[in-house]
Amino acid sequence: MGLIGRALGGPGGAAALGRAAAGVAEVFTPNATRKMEAAHEAYMAAIDEHGAEFQYAMPGVFDRFVNGLNRLPRPFLAFGTLGLFAYAMVDPDGFSRRMVGLNFVPEPLWWLLAAIVGFYFGAREAHYFRMKAPAPQPAPKPAKPRASEENAALRELQRRRDR
Repeated sequence: MGLIGRALGGPGGAAALGRAAAGVAEVFTPNATRKMEAAHEAYMAAIDEHGAEFQYAMPGVFDRFVNGLNRLPRPFLAFGTLGLFAYAMVDPDGFSRRMVGLNFVPEPLWWLLAAIVGFYFGAREAHYFRMKAPAPQPAPKPAKPRASEENAALRELQRRRDR
């Protein structure tokens, strides 16, 4: 090795000097790999804790009742809208009186109703969107090379012909 090798104390001294330099460098700029590992460890710890919370959960009568209530708004809205069409055909006078009554509902109350319904259905869609697995992407087809690029003899023939 030479003068530098003897000054550093051989190959072990050079390695120690390198480790020391890396340690000093991490004081000024954090180690990105270690930062990613720590973030992953924290994420896995949170996921494990969340899973442990529901490991032995058994839905009781109240849980099943609330789950049943959560499933009611969509059918009520759908069948209620169809019911309004039937009501308009069966009793047009009563239907028109009730629709005139809706004109007297103040606008802020309509905005509140829209926000409640929008958040309800928006939260459901967001939940299903987050739970959906990403669709597999088809592999791109490789570009087909031209005949002259495949064969060196054809390239040579074309080069001679072009002269």
